[in-house]
Amino acid sequence: STLVSMGVWQEIDIFLPLFKDPQGEQILEMAYQVSTLQTSLRTVSTATERASSVVFALRTYSRHGASGERQPISVIEGIETALTLYHNQLKQGVELIRDYPPDPPPVLGYPDELTQVWMNLIQNALQAMDHQGTLQIQIQDCREQLQIQVIDSGCGIPPEIEAHIFDPFFTTKPVGEGTGLGLDIVRRILQRHQGEITVKSRPGETCFTVSLPVSDHRHG
Repeated sequence: STLVSMGVWQEIDIFLPLFKDPQGEQILEMAYQVSTLQTSLRTVSTATERASSVVFALRTYSRHGASGERQPISVIEGIETALTLYHNQLKQGVELIRDYPPDPPPVLGYPDELTQVWMNLIQNALQAMDHQGTLQIQIQDCREQLQIQVIDSGCGIPPEIEAHIFDPFFTTKPVGEGTGLGLDIVRRILQRHQGEITVKSRPGETCFTVSLPVSDHRHG
C-alpha cells in the first residue's frame, strides 16, 4: 500500500530485497516521505504558476498603455523564447514544425508584450491538443507586414464558441484553470502594435494568424 501511495505498482520484484532487509520498513518510510515532499512541491509549483499567470493577466488587462519607446524586434527571437519556456511540455508528445523565412524583417514594438502573445498562443495550442499532436509555427514575409501562424492539430473550436474566444473573461476551461483574459489580452497587445489576430478552425486543425506591420528599419 505504501508503494501504491508513491505511484509504484508495476515491476515491484526489484523491491523484494528491500522488504527482506532488516531496515527495509524504515527505508521504505523514508522514501515515502521524500515522495510526499516531491508531490507537495509539484503542487506548490503548479499553484504558483497559475497565480503568476492570473496576476500577469490582470495587470496587463488593467494597463491601458505601454511605457517606453517601441523598438525593432525579431519575431523569431520572441517565438523561440516562448518555445524554450514550454520546452518540457513540448518534448512529451508534441511534434514541433518551424517554417521561418531566412531573414524576416523586424517589427516595431515592445518585446515583453509580443513574447506574451506567443506564449499565450502556444499554451492554448498545447492545451487544445492535450499535449499530444503537431504544433506548427509559420512566418510569412508579406512585404508590408509579417504573418505569423500558430497551428495545432487539436479538436478544433466549435463555431458557436469561435465568435466569442476574444471576448474578455470568456473561457471554456474548468474553474481555476483559466481567467478568460488570455486571448483578449493578445488582441489588446496586437492592437497597440497596429496588428490583428484572426482564427480559422476545424476538427484536427486550428490556425491563429497574427499580422504585424514591419519596422521602417527593414533595410537599415
